[in-house]
Amino acid sequence: MQVAKRMEAITPFYVMELLRRAKQLEEQGRDIIHMEIGEPEFATPELITQAGIDYLKKGQVKYTPAAGLPELRRKIRDFYKQKYQVSVPVERIFITPGASGAFLLAMGVSINQNDEIILSDPCYPCNQNFIRLFSDHVKKIPVYADTAYQLSVDLLQQHWQAQTRGVLIASPSNPTGTIIEATELAKAIAFVNAKQGLFFSDEIYHGLVYEQGVASALEFSDQVFVINSFSKYFGMTGWRIGWLIVPDGFVQATEKLAQNIFISTSSHSQYAALAAFDPATLQALELKREDFARKRDFLYEHLLRLGFNIPVKPAGAFYIYADASQFTDDSQKFAEQLLELEGLAITPGKDFGQNQNQHYLRFSYTGSMATIAQGIERLERFIHHL
Repeated sequence: MQVAKRMEAITPFYVMELLRRAKQLEEQGRDIIHMEIGEPEFATPELITQAGIDYLKKGQVKYTPAAGLPELRRKIRDFYKQKYQVSVPVERIFITPGASGAFLLAMGVSINQNDEIILSDPCYPCNQNFIRLFSDHVKKIPVYADTAYQLSVDLLQQHWQAQTRGVLIASPSNPTGTIIEATELAKAIAFVNAKQGLFFSDEIYHGLVYEQGVASALEFSDQVFVINSFSKYFGMTGWRIGWLIVPDGFVQATEKLAQNIFISTSSHSQYAALAAFDPATLQALELKREDFARKRDFLYEHLLRLGFNIPVKPAGAFYIYADASQFTDDSQKFAEQLLELEGLAITPGKDFGQNQNQHYLRFSYTGSMATIAQGIERLERFIHHL
């Protein structure tokens, strides 16, 4: 027996090896500071957790419709009306097992084997792997500070070919934390629509934005796929629940695929998520967002002080992608030595693409301010040892 040939194109998540080593060191009694994983430290808001508990206590934990609870889909519809002033028919909204489930549905109903999909480089590694499950062609375009590490319509025009079928843009992005300007997003969507192509908008870090200007793709077109999640802003990573909004022409196909590969998203997670849009929950989450902004500023200023180059200040998410070329031309080795010597775990650029990856490191600021401050102390000590 042989592993499926498609798996040859699936890249590993290299940071997991660093995480494995970090856990080994912790088992040996070492104190490890984790700035490598993108998971909010704060607990799921109480109202959300209680809603899930209340549902479980009823004892009737059953399947829901494949597209999701109708009442949760309506809450998401109302959320888009209030936050973005766009009207999204409930039929186009699908509740999924995390953003990962949303990506699988979006790609599964739209991409053929020979379709080329454009991504930025750097980008979140799993995104390209979702595409590679359905297509043999992923085109990664290097992006730099001049476009805030985002794809621009000029880049799309330069790289669009006969076999190109679509583009995936993440804003705010992982690993850079940057956002695409609303005007540039509108132009990119108009360009792709004119090509009758596919536009995938990864918006899972919406809500965790610290500057003005972030926009949803739905503000400019209803011919887009929008992927979002309850994991990041709402602090529901382990609940595994997200959502997907599809163009009208893909509704039936998406429901059919969801029926076959998921049956339905976990019902207790859906009932818990009903409380995510409660005013009290949103008020608590806004306080968390403000706390993230303070952590971003603190880490950003100290990384600059230590000599890292960060040409574009992150506007969202909870990452800083820093150029460490002053200290190393091997970010993987830098991260490994930093972990072994100082007990600080960060992510090397190798995970996010080929574009100057040996010079870049990603720092996650999801921990407490005290933990981040201690991490900076360890990083500074390590740099002085180099």
